[in-house]
Amino acid sequence: MRSARLAAVALVGLGVVVYSAWLLEFLLPTGVSPVQQSVEALLPASPLFRVTTGIAGLAFALACPPLLRLVPVHWTGRVAAITLAFFGLVLIADALVPGTSAAQILENLAFVGGSFSLVFWWPPPWREWAVAGFALVLITWALVLIASLLGPGHLVGVFSRVQVGVRAALMGSGVAYIVIRPLPRFASRAGR
Repeated sequence: MRSARLAAVALVGLGVVVYSAWLLEFLLPTGVSPVQQSVEALLPASPLFRVTTGIAGLAFALACPPLLRLVPVHWTGRVAAITLAFFGLVLIADALVPGTSAAQILENLAFVGGSFSLVFWWPPPWREWAVAGFALVLITWALVLIASLLGPGHLVGVFSRVQVGVRAALMGSGVAYIVIRPLPRFASRAGR
């Protein structure tokens, strides 16, 4: 179980750090407006962002097997691990073929499903974090959607960067949960 915990922390932690590479846009010339263009516009702007997105996706996808050994055998725990893997696979696809709206929709659906499942199996006080994270995921998705429907000049870039920050923070809280919580007693059954 300790190896599963170490692998999960390392892979999800690496994924969160690399997923946050969009912050490099403030240091590198990209030609992308952080106010008016969504964070996804960075993918075709520079190969660096495609590579980091692909690496983050791979790390999230590879984190699924160790996470499945740590989460409850109940479906809610499984959904959290599987949606993280699905999110990772969508990131890989987005890195290979950037700019598809299907990838953005699937990323959002994965995050809604995964964060919603945490509400059901994280114990208090972690559950409060899960509820807040789920609410923020929904709010940021709505803000990005509304801003993109309204067109240029409606801060879609700002909202999409807040959305990516919320996602990274929620995954970071998942890493903290894995580190702080004691290893589950049911974990030996989960590996069968």
